[in-house]
Amino acid sequence: MKAQVLIVGAGPTGLALAHSLVKLGVPFRIIDQNKGPGEASRALVIHARVLEHYAQLGLAEQIVEQGLPMSSLRFWEGKEEKAKLEFPDLGKGVSPFPYVLNLPQDEHEEILVKELQRAGVEVEWETSLSAFTDHGDRIDARLEKKGEEERTSVSYLVGCDGAHSTVRKGLGLGFPGGTYEQLFFVADVEADIDVVPGSMNIFVEDNKLLLFMPVREEGAYRVIGMAPPELTGVEDLSYADVSGYVEEKVGITATNVNWFSTYRVHHRVSEQFRKGRAFIAGDAGHIHSPAGGQGMNTGIGDAVNLSWKLAAVLKGEGDDALLDTYETERIAFARRLIASTDKVFQNVVGDNRRGSFLRNVFFPHMLPLLFGFSGIKKKAFRIVSQTEINYKQSSISQGTAGKIEAGDRLPWIETAAGDNFAPLASFDWQIHIYGEAEPALSAFAEKHALPIHAFPWQAGMEKKGWKQDALYLIRPDGYVALALPEQEVAAVDSYFKKHNIFSDKRNRTT
Repeated sequence: MKAQVLIVGAGPTGLALAHSLVKLGVPFRIIDQNKGPGEASRALVIHARVLEHYAQLGLAEQIVEQGLPMSSLRFWEGKEEKAKLEFPDLGKGVSPFPYVLNLPQDEHEEILVKELQRAGVEVEWETSLSAFTDHGDRIDARLEKKGEEERTSVSYLVGCDGAHSTVRKGLGLGFPGGTYEQLFFVADVEADIDVVPGSMNIFVEDNKLLLFMPVREEGAYRVIGMAPPELTGVEDLSYADVSGYVEEKVGITATNVNWFSTYRVHHRVSEQFRKGRAFIAGDAGHIHSPAGGQGMNTGIGDAVNLSWKLAAVLKGEGDDALLDTYETERIAFARRLIASTDKVFQNVVGDNRRGSFLRNVFFPHMLPLLFGFSGIKKKAFRIVSQTEINYKQSSISQGTAGKIEAGDRLPWIETAAGDNFAPLASFDWQIHIYGEAEPALSAFAEKHALPIHAFPWQAGMEKKGWKQDALYLIRPDGYVALALPEQEVAAVDSYFKKHNIFSDKRNRTT
C-alpha cells in the first residue's frame, strides 16, 4: 500500500509516531540519515504520561521491564549525604505508572525499532530528505540514500528530525530563543561505587552542580555536571579533563568511559508546528533545558497527538481543521514548558544568591519537608509526569461535568469493573459513564459503533472529579473531548457534526 505519510527522523518522536500510525492502520515510511538506532544513552527519563500512551500501543510492558524505576533523590556535599527523598510510588493513585522510569535512549529506541519490525515496518536508515514541495494536494519529496536519489509523493510530511531539522528549515520557520552560557558535560561511566539502586544523587556546592545515577546494569552510572569555569574554553573537552573534578567532588573513579559529550542548553520554540501539509514534532519544534527530563517525553506526546488526527483526516473521518488543533494544542504546551523549565534551570544553576539558596538550603533541607505532605507530592508528580497537561483551550474541547473539564486527561482509577484506562487500548473514540448508561445513549452508541464503557459508581469517584451518570466522550489519545452533566444524545451528535470528526457515514445516519 502506498505510503500516505513520510516521517523524517527515527528518534523516539519519529518512532512513537510510526507505532501510532501502525495502530491506526495508516501506511507510512520512516527514514533517518543515520546508519541505525542511537548507540549512546542520551535521554534517560520516561514519564508516566508517555508510559500511558505506550500502554495504548502495547509497548509499556517491555519498556517498564527493561527500565529502572527511580525510587529516591539524595543530596550530597562531598561524600556526606545531607538529605533524601524516598518516593517509590510518587504518583500512587494518579497513574498506573506511579514512578519515573530510567531507560537509556539507545535501549528505548532498540525496543521501538524491533517492535516496528514485528509489525512489518522497517526504518529506512542512511536515507535523508534533500528537498520537498507542498503542492496543496500532496507533498513531493526528494530523498537520497548512498548517493542514489529517489522522488516520492505523500499526503503529509512530518519532521521529527531534531534541533537542526531539515523539514523546519525547508518550511522557512524561525526558531526563536537563545542559548545559556554555562557549559555542561554528560558521561556514562563504569565505576566501583556503592550507590542505592534507583537513586538520583545530586551534589551541590556554591555554584557547582553534579548529578549521578545508576543506569543499565549494576556498576554503570550517568554523570552530569557544570564544567568548572577554568575548563569552559578548552577545545575537545574529554572526560579525562573533568575526571579529577568528578572524583574530588563526588568520589566516582571511572574504570571505563562508555560515552562523553559536552553541550550548552538551548531554549527555543518554532514559530509554527504546521505549515500546509508539513508538520514538525519533538526537538524540531522545541528545545529546552533538561530540568525535569521533559524533552523526549514532550516529543513523544507531540507524536501521539498528531497521529490520530492524521489518521482521521486520511480516512475521511475528520477535516483539515482537526489538523490545525495539533499546533494549537502542542505549541501552547511547548511554550509553557519552555517558560517553566528555563526558570527552574536559571534559578538552580545561577551564580547568585537565589541559586545558592536553592542548591544549599531549599533542595537539601526544605524540599524533603514539603514532600512529607501527600498533596504537594502528588502535585509535583502530576507536573513532572506530564499527566497534568490539558487542552482546555482547544477548539475541540467542550463542556464540564463535575470537576472534569473537556481537555483534561481522563483521570485514572481502578474500579470494581477494572482499570478505566484498559479500554483506551483501542486508540479510538469512546464514551465513559461513571454510573449507569441510559437506554437512549446505549442505542445511539450501538447505532454509530461508538463503544460505551460504564463503570459502576463507587467511593472515590467523586473525589477524582467525576459526576455520577455524567457523559464523558474520550478522544483516541485519552483526553476528554466532551463533558456533559446529563446523557444528552443530541449533544453528542451535535459535537460530531460541528467538528466533522466522524466519517460522513456516521454523521448521515443520525
